[in-house]
Amino acid sequence: MNLTVTHLLGERALADPDGVALIVQGSAPLTYGQWHERSTAVANGLVERGVTRGDRVGLVFGNADWADYAVAFFGVLKAGAAAVPLSDRLSAADLRFMLGHCGAAGVVHAEGAKVPGDGRWTVTPGGLHAQTSHGSAAPAPGGPVPAPRELPEPAPGDLAQILYTSGTTGRPKGVSATHANLAHGCGARRRPFAHSRHLVHAFPIGTNAGQTMLVNALDACPAVVSPPRFTPGRFAALIEEYRAGTVFLVPAMAIELLNAGVAERHDLSSVLLLGSAAAPLPAAVAEALTRAFPNAAIANYYTSTEAAPAQTIMMYDPERPGSVGRAVAGGRVRIASPGGEPLPQGETGEVWMRSPAAPRSYYGDSGGGTFRDGWIRMGDLGRLDADGYLYLVDREGDVVKSGAYKVSTIRVEEAVFEHPAVVEAAAFGVPHPVLGTAVAVAVVVRAPLTAAELRLFLADRLAPQELPAHVAEVAVLPRNAGGKVDKRALRGSLGFGGAGSPVPAGSAASPGSAERAPA
Repeated sequence: MNLTVTHLLGERALADPDGVALIVQGSAPLTYGQWHERSTAVANGLVERGVTRGDRVGLVFGNADWADYAVAFFGVLKAGAAAVPLSDRLSAADLRFMLGHCGAAGVVHAEGAKVPGDGRWTVTPGGLHAQTSHGSAAPAPGGPVPAPRELPEPAPGDLAQILYTSGTTGRPKGVSATHANLAHGCGARRRPFAHSRHLVHAFPIGTNAGQTMLVNALDACPAVVSPPRFTPGRFAALIEEYRAGTVFLVPAMAIELLNAGVAERHDLSSVLLLGSAAAPLPAAVAEALTRAFPNAAIANYYTSTEAAPAQTIMMYDPERPGSVGRAVAGGRVRIASPGGEPLPQGETGEVWMRSPAAPRSYYGDSGGGTFRDGWIRMGDLGRLDADGYLYLVDREGDVVKSGAYKVSTIRVEEAVFEHPAVVEAAAFGVPHPVLGTAVAVAVVVRAPLTAAELRLFLADRLAPQELPAHVAEVAVLPRNAGGKVDKRALRGSLGFGGAGSPVPAGSAASPGSAERAPA
């Protein structure tokens, strides 16, 4: 069924105009009828400004602006253009690069957002409401009533969205998605998450997870609720207030919730599904979540901005603690050699995914081997077991080649997480004068922990080459907008350069050594 997301909004507004689609804590709810009417008014304003079919329009909003952002997003699409979602927390340099890279005609932004103009127009949604919700300008006194403006009707194959990657390993790339890609699987008679009246999340605007929640607000059964800013207490209170049946977060948020002990102060029993996305959920964290959310199934979702809507889902299973699950909804996963040849079950290789949806692509870029015949190269190394469950070994760029061994940082992190004093952990490679690279780990702790104590704890959990030669205690791990640890920034903050860089003074890889990060 070839649909457009604008068609889906029109159908939902017609069927349930007073139904609540979006709630931002502290603001008035947005109904489907309001969403449809306000976005049509924005579309008329954009066309009045000269926006035409195929143009790109930047959208700069923050998490407190989800309702206005949703209206602006669909206004851009109804004008026949493609939306470029951007967080208001991006630096001016990143905004300039992204807007320039996609050739944005202009920018719609939240009140107070700092947006570099660079010769293109900028406007708030309020500035685009000169036209009525029916697409006609207000009539002059005593004059004729103008005819409704005819907006272009997007086609399923039209470009709908350009979403920029985090850029933690280089320049951000713009990932293009058509209407057919975004609308895939939507419009069914039985709507997703029908067990819930409310779905709570705190994903940022400008991320793939955030865009998934926008589509959920359009198509799923529950109203989608979000806080203007994530804090553990605020998030838990929101779940309790709305008796949310579904909750989505990233592992870093889950760790904050657990560390804050919110389950002791808030009733979280309404949650029947807790989904974690953006990064693998450590087994120790998943197990702790089952106690904090006693009635919830804990699910780990694995995908990427490039691969969506292809994904694997893993319902937490103590028998498969390291798996990210199996492909769902007609999708497929394969493990391949660097040359693209499929590898036998059990062997480690590159992870590729595909779905029945129209595939995504890089805007203005051939893809550099990421997209091939409907398959998407995930940039991860992994293996499949006999039942089709996927196990990630590591990001290709994160594997530590130490001497003759290849060490998985995911495996090291899983083992470190098991220590009761550890709140968060990130493993990475650092230069070594003999081995080439050695394993280092940065930890956030809730109680004092020396490097020697941690290595002793890990001695029967990791192989000798996997034991961290360097341990750094940090106050917080740097993360990108999607919630993933930025290991490049972490290395820099600890004084480690790239491959071949000298080891900082005082950090020789003696088994008991420990480095404390600057405050």
